Amino acid sequence: MAMCTATAPWKQILLKALESNANTKHSSFFQLATIGSSGKPANRTVVFRGFQAGSDKIQINTDSRSHKIDDIKHCPFAEICWYFTDSWEQFRISGRIDVIDELDSDPVKLQQREKAWFTSSLKSRLQYLGPSPGLPCISEEPSQGSDLDPSTGPVGAFCLLVLDPDQVDYLNLKSNKRMTFTCKGSGNGEKCWISENINP
Repeated sequence: MAMCTATAPWKQILLKALESNANTKHSSFFQLATIGSSGKPANRTVVFRGFQAGSDKIQINTDSRSHKIDDIKHCPFAEICWYFTDSWEQFRISGRIDVIDELDSDPVKLQQREKAWFTSSLKSRLQYLGPSPGLPCISEEPSQGSDLDPSTGPVGAFCLLVLDPDQVDYLNLKSNKRMTFTCKGSGNGEKCWISENINP
């Protein structure tokens, strides 16, 4: 019989996978799929920036000028596909993405964006000072690194994406086990996760 829990049972499985695959550098990378205004899917590799404090929401840093922002504004639903090569585990995590940019009116979200900015390396922050991603190169010369004061807050192009999961499909190829975790809203507005074992 399916049980309903407020805490996300898949999160502990994911944290354990991250820990057991920590020796592989690519374990912090996953694919993020979105749907554009044309109705076509778009997929790209992004970096896991951790969970939002006290939640199961997944954080991703990106450039506000990138195509994925247009996709998300057209359709805020997306899916992550994350495969761990050492433990042979796959997580497909779908949900709604919240875009937090410099124009956001919520002071709490702006604080989250600022925290994500300062948590990033200086090298990562410098990327947001470059030309708009996805546009033709104007110069054959590689763009020169700009000076950036480490104490300066987020630049305009820096954007924080927060994915709020509502469905997780977990597959373990070593144990041949597969589970789904589905989020149902409870009467008091809190999350309620239902787990189910399914055929691989």
